[in-house]
Amino acid sequence: MAESTHGIRIEGLRKRYGSGDTAVDALKGVDMAVAPGEVVGLVGPSGSGKSTLLKCLGAVIEPSAGRMTLGDAPIYDEGWRIPDLRALRRDKIGFIFQAPYLIPFLDVTDNVALLPMLAGCPNALARARARDLLAALDVAHRAAAMPSALSGGEQQRVAIARALINRPPVILADEPTAPLDSERALSVIRILNRLASQYQTAIIVVTHDEKIIPTFRRIYRIRDGRTEEEAGEGRVPD
Repeated sequence: MAESTHGIRIEGLRKRYGSGDTAVDALKGVDMAVAPGEVVGLVGPSGSGKSTLLKCLGAVIEPSAGRMTLGDAPIYDEGWRIPDLRALRRDKIGFIFQAPYLIPFLDVTDNVALLPMLAGCPNALARARARDLLAALDVAHRAAAMPSALSGGEQQRVAIARALINRPPVILADEPTAPLDSERALSVIRILNRLASQYQTAIIVVTHDEKIIPTFRRIYRIRDGRTEEEAGEGRVPD
């Protein structure tokens, strides 16, 4: 089978809230394509449709029309084509949020290993995979620590490890650098680019952060529910 050229592809995606005279069109025809191994920025003002688009991409809310394809398989085509959306979110889509949302009573290793454990992976194997990712993210020395003992940058690296643990083809990162200073923000972007290439993951970064916008080679700018693609500077720091 030929390798897919897109980690995720969105065509003519629409989302309408309400009906009749009170209907609001949050998305009016969004087109996007992000290849495996690529990190793409999604930017736009408040109220432009970013949050709605992210929720549709993450199978949290249902679009009103359009098509979404993950790899070679349609996941939405004028209706969901996947019977188990919870399994889709668990196995195929990784999430990184502005806040790490680590579970406070689990240590770092178990925070990362929890998703594969819930999916039926043996505990020892899930923890071994978690330790490998923590090492790749330079936080292996914190594997036994509790989240409250971590710095903000360390917490975000653990959150990135958690998003990657099931090797999803797509990661959605929602303002992942907003709480970080410039050095840590650029460190997160370096990590995302390295891991996108290593695992051939398509990563979409929703951001207002002017510190990281110059790092993207491609940017989708969303205005009034529609997207426009533009070339970025692609200045990822060494």
